[in-house]
Amino acid sequence: MIDSSLIYAVVSMGGLGLLFSVLITLANKKLHVEEDPRIALIGDLLPGANCGSCGYAGCANFAENLVNGNSQLGACPVCSQEAREKIAQIMGVEVESGERKVAVVMCQGGDGTVKKKADYDGIRTCIGATLAGGGERACSYGCIGYGDCVNACSFDAIHMNDKGIPVVDRAKCTGCGNCVEACPRNVIEMHPISHHVFVLCRNKDDGKSARAVCKAACIGCKICEKAVDGVGFNVIDNLAVVDHEKYTKEPVLPTEKCPTKCIVIVGEAGEV
Repeated sequence: MIDSSLIYAVVSMGGLGLLFSVLITLANKKLHVEEDPRIALIGDLLPGANCGSCGYAGCANFAENLVNGNSQLGACPVCSQEAREKIAQIMGVEVESGERKVAVVMCQGGDGTVKKKADYDGIRTCIGATLAGGGERACSYGCIGYGDCVNACSFDAIHMNDKGIPVVDRAKCTGCGNCVEACPRNVIEMHPISHHVFVLCRNKDDGKSARAVCKAACIGCKICEKAVDGVGFNVIDNLAVVDHEKYTKEPVLPTEKCPTKCIVIVGEAGEV
């Protein structure tokens, strides 16, 4: 015979379960907040890479903050112009315009070009090598060569060449900037796509010291500066620097006489 206390317990638990179910259903209907349908529409137009360049957790979170007025469309550097225009229509605002930016690796000091100072047996990452003496290459300003930038790129826009230097495919680069953040030497910069002439060196040591560690280092000779009368090219802290606002002859080198060929024209596929 079934114990009456057991029946009472079962009935009580069943009753409580039913009561809680009803309360939860009522609370859900009472407290439910309808999601703005624009969030889903905008989310479908965003690239879906969830790269975090906008400052939010992912594309869905960015779409929500965009609709709620907490962000601007320009915060997403990855979004295509076509998608921007469609999102602007959904939001009822003017489309934000601006020249697309791409990453540029400001170094040519790869294997065979830069002097090797030691054998490195540590973790094969740039950040790991930085914490353990800087890796194998003697230049303390240049690319370490272990590809942290490649791993940081969600768009397959960076690859290591046969000399251990990352090369950016400008056609694929979305300008998200993740590679810039990943580089512990700050060797990678973001530039408008219209820029093609660069001094691919970051070494600010005197010319003799720079040349001693890298064949492609800028030696501060000022040949480029003199060739343009200082308009667009200047040597600052032993390093030639391009002023892209003043040097508008792109893609034309200021001189062919650069002794280390550190001034280059970078093509669409990132080739020098």
